[in-house]
Amino acid sequence: MDTPIWNKTTTVIKVGGAVVEDPEQLATLLDAFVRIDGPKVLVHGGGRSATKLAAQLGIESRMVNGRRVTDAETLKIVTMVYAGLVNKNIVAQLQARGCNALGLTGADLDLIRAHRRPITPEGIDFGFVGDVERADGTIFQALLEKGITPIISPLTHDGQGHLLNTNADTMAMEVAKAQKSSTLTFCFELPGVLRDPTDSATLIPNLDEADFHSLVNDGTIAGGMIPKLQNAFDALHAGVCSVRITSIHDLIGGTLITP
Repeated sequence: MDTPIWNKTTTVIKVGGAVVEDPEQLATLLDAFVRIDGPKVLVHGGGRSATKLAAQLGIESRMVNGRRVTDAETLKIVTMVYAGLVNKNIVAQLQARGCNALGLTGADLDLIRAHRRPITPEGIDFGFVGDVERADGTIFQALLEKGITPIISPLTHDGQGHLLNTNADTMAMEVAKAQKSSTLTFCFELPGVLRDPTDSATLIPNLDEADFHSLVNDGTIAGGMIPKLQNAFDALHAGVCSVRITSIHDLIGGTLITP
């Protein structure tokens, strides 16, 4: 008798914008994704495409600590790019590979609920940016039970009729947490967490929290890698089976994150 799907490990893959916006890299990633056994979910970014389209339309993109400030006009841009162009391109390519994919935002089926980020103590108003409150694991399970592979774009909603731009790494973490059994892989163009971002030979194969804080303090780990790793440790603390950060060429390699 086949093992019921709810007893199988769900694989959650998060892929960044630099990969999904490059046709060759995206093809490599999707070829690997369809070979993953069992239920799986793909969460994607697309920020570079959003920035490019905003510039073409004369809309200035403003970033604070790597986070996009999202006013009403910018929200229109990211919705068009994330939920439209990027998401449906991935879905179409997966269908061509025999994977029955369904493109969704957090608003669809009330999958992922968030609240608007409050103004920071420094007075920064991020606008229509969402901080996740919960992901509905029962809906994900129902889709996976039917053989549907959810492809999630980084948009949520607040339950009051407002879409919210939401960090894709955080969304992937919340999706993984919502599953009964799951693994989470952050997949991007580098082979994993590197001591020297320009040298793949400096890969850190295993990283725990003590090492993480030490490497942040000495400047080895910086920029966007910090929140990515914070999400990784949060996922482990919430019960996710395993978390790794790796490249599109090796979904079972890279850096294994340990508590």
